[in-house]
Amino acid sequence: MTGESTIGISISNQALTLHRAKGKTVRTYPVSTAKNGPGQLKDSYCTPLGKHVIRAKIGDGQLANTVFRARRPTGETYRFGMREAEPERDWILTRILWLSGLEVGYNRLGNVDTMRRYIYIHGCPDDVDLGQPGSRGCIRMSNVDVIDLFDSTPVGTPVLIHA
Repeated sequence: MTGESTIGISISNQALTLHRAKGKTVRTYPVSTAKNGPGQLKDSYCTPLGKHVIRAKIGDGQLANTVFRARRPTGETYRFGMREAEPERDWILTRILWLSGLEVGYNRLGNVDTMRRYIYIHGCPDDVDLGQPGSRGCIRMSNVDVIDLFDSTPVGTPVLIHA
């Protein structure tokens, strides 16, 4: 795809919308944001609001369902039943788009820094319910959708997260 892209994430609609130049909507994806709702503070397990940018893209070329820990592939491929073995884990799969806040004091630096909070757009197990809050702060997408988004947005793409 060509043209400058932007991403809008609506917490109330549990949707991520990809836009191209002049605001043309390309696609809307169902997502799952934080179970604790919106919020900026470190250790709140909330999804941060405001203006962000995709700071890094991780996982290019990895297979769908590749398991990541600390932004590195573990060598595992997620399979049914792994969630039951670690029910509290927020599985990070397939691709990671690492977000960085742009608003100093709101979502950048100090106790509100989105990047230091490790807030990502990432893939999740296929049996996770999208369209409703459930993550520990990140924006979860289906594996097919996160690959599509990853492949069509460059580092530096603006992301606006709103309630």
